[in-house]
Amino acid sequence: MNRFEQAVYECMRPTARLLERTTDALHRAILLNFWRHVHLEGAGEYEKITTPDMMVDRPVYRVAWGARAAVIEGKAGVLSFYNSVAETVLWHSDDRLAVADWGICDEITFHQLARGADLAAVGYKVERSDGLYHVSSRQAFIWPYDERARLAGEHLYEDKTSLRIEEVAPAEAITPARVREIHREQLAKLEARMGPRFWVFEK
Repeated sequence: MNRFEQAVYECMRPTARLLERTTDALHRAILLNFWRHVHLEGAGEYEKITTPDMMVDRPVYRVAWGARAAVIEGKAGVLSFYNSVAETVLWHSDDRLAVADWGICDEITFHQLARGADLAAVGYKVERSDGLYHVSSRQAFIWPYDERARLAGEHLYEDKTSLRIEEVAPAEAITPARVREIHREQLAKLEARMGPRFWVFEK
Protein backbone atom coordinates (compact mmCIF):
# COMPACT_ATOMS: atom_id res chain seq x y z
CA MET A 1 0.00 0.00 0.00
CA ASN A 2 1.55 3.31 -1.06
CA ARG A 3 1.35 6.64 0.77
CA PHE A 4 -1.62 7.90 -1.21
CA GLU A 5 -3.71 4.76 -0.69
CA GLN A 6 -2.95 4.82 3.03
CA ALA A 7 -3.99 8.47 3.25
CA VAL A 8 -7.37 7.77 1.62
CA TYR A 9 -8.01 4.94 4.08
CA GLU A 10 -7.23 7.20 7.06
CA CYS A 11 -8.97 10.44 6.03
CA MET A 12 -12.09 9.99 8.22
CA ARG A 13 -10.33 9.02 11.45
CA PRO A 14 -10.63 12.55 12.94
CA THR A 15 -14.39 12.42 12.33
CA ALA A 16 -14.61 9.06 14.10
CA ARG A 17 -12.68 10.41 17.08
CA LEU A 18 -14.89 13.51 17.35
CA LEU A 19 -18.05 11.40 17.11
CA GLU A 20 -16.85 9.26 20.02
CA ARG A 21 -16.79 12.26 22.36
CA THR A 22 -19.91 14.01 20.99
CA THR A 23 -23.15 13.50 22.95
CA ASP A 24 -25.52 16.09 21.44
CA ALA A 25 -27.95 14.24 19.12
CA LEU A 26 -28.02 16.94 16.42
CA HIS A 27 -24.25 17.24 16.40
CA ARG A 28 -23.86 13.47 16.11
CA ALA A 29 -26.29 13.38 13.18
CA ILE A 30 -24.38 16.18 11.43
CA LEU A 31 -21.10 14.30 11.86
CA LEU A 32 -22.64 11.08 10.55
CA ASN A 33 -24.07 12.91 7.53
CA PHE A 34 -20.62 14.40 6.90
CA TRP A 35 -18.92 11.01 7.29
CA ARG A 36 -21.34 9.30 4.91
CA HIS A 37 -21.12 12.21 2.45
CA VAL A 38 -17.33 11.94 2.16
CA HIS A 39 -17.49 8.22 1.43
CA LEU A 40 -20.35 8.63 -1.07
CA GLU A 41 -18.44 11.40 -2.83
CA GLY A 42 -15.25 9.33 -2.91
CA ALA A 43 -17.21 6.34 -4.22
CA GLY A 44 -18.71 8.40 -7.04
CA GLU A 45 -22.27 7.88 -5.74
CA TYR A 46 -23.22 11.53 -6.06
CA GLU A 47 -26.99 11.09 -6.42
CA LYS A 48 -27.16 9.62 -2.90
CA ILE A 49 -25.57 12.80 -1.52
CA THR A 50 -28.40 14.94 -2.88
CA THR A 51 -31.36 12.91 -1.57
CA PRO A 52 -33.88 14.80 0.64
CA ASP A 53 -32.64 13.07 3.80
CA MET A 54 -29.02 14.14 3.12
CA MET A 55 -29.29 17.63 1.60
CA VAL A 56 -31.63 20.64 1.65
CA ASP A 57 -33.70 21.47 -1.44
CA ARG A 58 -31.45 24.31 -2.62
CA PRO A 59 -27.85 23.94 -1.46
CA VAL A 60 -25.25 26.64 -2.12
CA TYR A 61 -21.59 25.76 -2.68
CA ARG A 62 -18.84 28.40 -2.62
CA VAL A 63 -15.59 27.01 -3.98
CA ALA A 64 -12.32 28.96 -4.02
CA TRP A 65 -9.75 26.66 -5.62
CA GLY A 66 -6.89 27.61 -7.89
CA ALA A 67 -7.29 30.99 -9.58
CA ARG A 68 -11.06 30.85 -9.95
CA ALA A 69 -13.85 31.09 -7.41
CA ALA A 70 -17.33 29.77 -8.12
CA VAL A 71 -20.78 29.79 -6.57
CA ILE A 72 -22.88 26.71 -7.32
CA GLU A 73 -26.57 26.71 -6.48
CA GLY A 74 -29.10 23.89 -6.57
CA LYS A 75 -28.78 20.13 -6.71
CA ALA A 76 -28.30 20.00 -10.47
CA GLY A 77 -25.33 22.35 -10.15
CA VAL A 78 -23.91 20.32 -7.27
CA LEU A 79 -24.13 17.11 -9.29
CA SER A 80 -22.45 18.81 -12.25
CA PHE A 81 -19.65 20.01 -9.95
CA TYR A 82 -19.04 16.52 -8.57
CA ASN A 83 -19.02 14.98 -12.03
CA SER A 84 -16.47 17.58 -13.18
CA VAL A 85 -13.91 16.30 -10.65
CA ALA A 86 -14.87 12.62 -10.83
CA GLU A 87 -11.52 11.51 -12.31
CA THR A 88 -9.43 13.51 -9.85
CA VAL A 89 -8.14 11.69 -6.77
CA LEU A 90 -9.12 13.78 -3.73
CA TRP A 91 -8.56 13.31 0.00
CA HIS A 92 -7.82 15.36 3.11
CA SER A 93 -5.64 15.14 6.21
CA ASP A 94 -4.52 17.03 9.33
CA ASP A 95 -8.04 18.00 10.38
CA ARG A 96 -8.96 20.62 12.97
CA LEU A 97 -12.62 19.60 13.09
CA ALA A 98 -15.50 21.09 15.09
CA VAL A 99 -19.27 20.65 15.05
CA ALA A 100 -22.02 23.01 16.22
CA ASP A 101 -25.77 23.47 15.78
CA TRP A 102 -25.18 25.32 12.49
CA GLY A 103 -22.85 22.72 10.98
CA ILE A 104 -19.20 21.74 10.62
CA CYS A 105 -15.94 23.65 10.34
CA ASP A 106 -12.81 21.76 9.38
CA GLU A 107 -9.39 23.23 8.68
CA ILE A 108 -7.62 20.59 6.65
CA THR A 109 -4.82 19.87 4.25
CA PHE A 110 -6.67 19.18 1.02
CA HIS A 111 -4.97 16.92 -1.52
CA GLN A 112 -5.45 16.34 -5.23
CA LEU A 113 -3.73 13.87 -7.53
CA ALA A 114 -4.43 14.95 -11.09
CA ARG A 115 -3.05 15.47 -14.57
CA GLY A 116 -1.39 18.76 -15.33
CA ALA A 117 -4.01 19.67 -17.94
CA ASP A 118 -6.84 19.25 -15.42
CA LEU A 119 -5.05 21.34 -12.82
CA ALA A 120 -4.25 24.09 -15.33
CA ALA A 121 -7.94 24.23 -16.25
CA VAL A 122 -8.78 25.47 -12.73
CA GLY A 123 -5.85 27.87 -12.56
CA TYR A 124 -2.99 25.92 -10.99
CA LYS A 125 0.42 26.50 -12.59
CA VAL A 126 2.15 23.27 -13.62
CA GLU A 127 5.05 22.59 -15.95
CA ARG A 128 3.66 19.72 -18.03
CA SER A 129 0.10 19.16 -19.14
CA ASP A 130 0.74 15.42 -19.43
CA GLY A 131 2.44 15.16 -16.03
CA LEU A 132 0.87 13.75 -12.87
CA TYR A 133 0.88 16.07 -9.85
CA HIS A 134 0.13 15.94 -6.15
CA VAL A 135 -1.32 19.30 -5.10
CA SER A 136 -1.89 20.15 -1.44
CA SER A 137 -2.92 23.26 0.48
CA ARG A 138 -4.48 24.22 3.78
CA GLN A 139 -8.16 24.93 3.37
CA ALA A 140 -11.13 25.92 5.50
CA PHE A 141 -14.16 23.73 4.90
CA ILE A 142 -17.31 25.32 6.33
CA TRP A 143 -20.38 23.15 5.81
CA PRO A 144 -23.70 24.61 7.01
CA TYR A 145 -26.46 22.18 8.03
CA ASP A 146 -30.14 22.71 8.78
CA GLU A 147 -32.11 21.76 11.90
CA ARG A 148 -32.68 18.28 10.42
CA ALA A 149 -28.92 17.66 10.09
CA ARG A 150 -29.08 18.00 6.31
CA LEU A 151 -26.27 19.62 4.33
CA ALA A 152 -27.09 23.16 3.18
CA GLY A 153 -23.86 23.83 1.28
CA GLU A 154 -20.09 23.74 1.23
CA HIS A 155 -17.86 26.79 1.58
CA LEU A 156 -14.31 25.86 0.59
CA TYR A 157 -11.57 28.47 1.03
CA GLU A 158 -7.96 27.80 0.05
CA ASP A 159 -4.93 29.31 1.80
CA LYS A 160 -2.90 29.99 -1.31
CA THR A 161 0.26 30.72 0.73
CA SER A 162 0.33 27.03 1.72
CA LEU A 163 0.05 25.64 -1.81
CA ARG A 164 2.46 22.84 -2.68
CA ILE A 165 2.73 21.10 -6.07
CA GLU A 166 4.94 18.06 -6.66
CA GLU A 167 5.21 15.89 -9.75
CA VAL A 168 4.55 12.22 -9.04
CA ALA A 169 5.80 9.15 -10.89
CA PRO A 170 2.88 7.32 -12.52
CA ALA A 171 3.97 4.10 -10.81
CA GLU A 172 3.31 5.71 -7.42
CA ALA A 173 -0.17 6.95 -8.29
CA ILE A 174 -3.46 5.66 -7.00
CA THR A 175 -6.23 5.53 -9.59
CA PRO A 176 -9.71 7.05 -9.26
CA ALA A 177 -11.12 3.52 -9.58
CA ARG A 178 -9.08 2.35 -6.59
CA VAL A 179 -10.21 5.37 -4.56
CA ARG A 180 -13.82 4.49 -5.30
CA GLU A 181 -13.18 0.93 -4.11
CA ILE A 182 -11.70 2.16 -0.83
CA HIS A 183 -14.61 4.49 -0.11
CA ARG A 184 -17.19 1.79 -0.90
CA GLU A 185 -15.35 -0.56 1.46
CA GLN A 186 -15.26 2.06 4.23
CA LEU A 187 -18.91 2.99 3.68
CA ALA A 188 -19.96 -0.65 4.01
CA LYS A 189 -18.11 -0.86 7.33
CA LEU A 190 -19.79 2.34 8.54
CA GLU A 191 -23.24 1.07 7.57
CA ALA A 192 -22.62 -2.29 9.26
CA ARG A 193 -21.53 -0.52 12.44
CA MET A 194 -24.22 2.18 12.56
CA GLY A 195 -27.24 0.42 11.04
CA PRO A 196 -29.73 1.51 8.37
CA ARG A 197 -30.38 5.24 7.84
CA PHE A 198 -27.88 6.07 10.55
CA TRP A 199 -27.46 9.61 9.16
CA VAL A 200 -31.12 10.63 9.62
CA PHE A 201 -31.74 12.93 12.59
CA GLU A 202 -34.53 11.79 14.88
CA LYS A 203 -35.47 14.39 17.48
